[in-house]
Amino acid sequence: MHTVTGMRIETIGAEAQPLAILDDFAPDPDALRRFAMAADFTPALNHFPGVRAALPDAYLHHQLPVIAAAAGEAFGVAGPVKVVDASFSIVSTPAEALSIAQRLPHVDAFTADRIALVHYLSPEGGDGTAFFQHRATGFETVDTARRDLFFRHLDMQMRHGGVPPPEYVRGDTPLFTCIRTEPAQYNRALLYRSWNLHSGAISPANPLSADARTGRLTVTGFLSIG
Repeated sequence: MHTVTGMRIETIGAEAQPLAILDDFAPDPDALRRFAMAADFTPALNHFPGVRAALPDAYLHHQLPVIAAAAGEAFGVAGPVKVVDASFSIVSTPAEALSIAQRLPHVDAFTADRIALVHYLSPEGGDGTAFFQHRATGFETVDTARRDLFFRHLDMQMRHGGVPPPEYVRGDTPLFTCIRTEPAQYNRALLYRSWNLHSGAISPANPLSADARTGRLTVTGFLSIG
């Protein structure tokens, strides 16, 4: 198994949710970039603002043991890692074309077993990942018990002038406080529970290229553990 030389377990915000930061994540990130450059990217589903492409088969074979070990330390869970979805991803949707949902922080799932992976593959680093607190409720995470209350508040705010402008969420907004931004670094991966309110920290200067050579190339994965 490839040895990750730099792993830190930190926490997010007042709720102190675990965040695993793994540097030197993949044994050959340059090979992953070459594979992505030849891949067939297509428009993403499920609200992701950009394009996605299939991963090489060997990626999950090599990385799942690393993920399982990190998850055991960060989240205190053991057991097989099941892949719900994983792909190359590039944020490329122009700001003016973003849906309302794409302009807001979001969660990917509502249960503790679901873990998100972001693996940064842009050599210059590029845009990282931001985490948020919802001002009206104080929620930094949204689980099944909080889901209805959170979305009722959000719906009411949307109906009363809270619709965000057509831009990527970055930093504090009238509805959300940014509680942490984790910078991107080449071959760095993040693992966090999918119920954390989060968003890509997409800079206004990002050219939003859909080309794997120049765009914000990542691997994004959704996993179930334990």
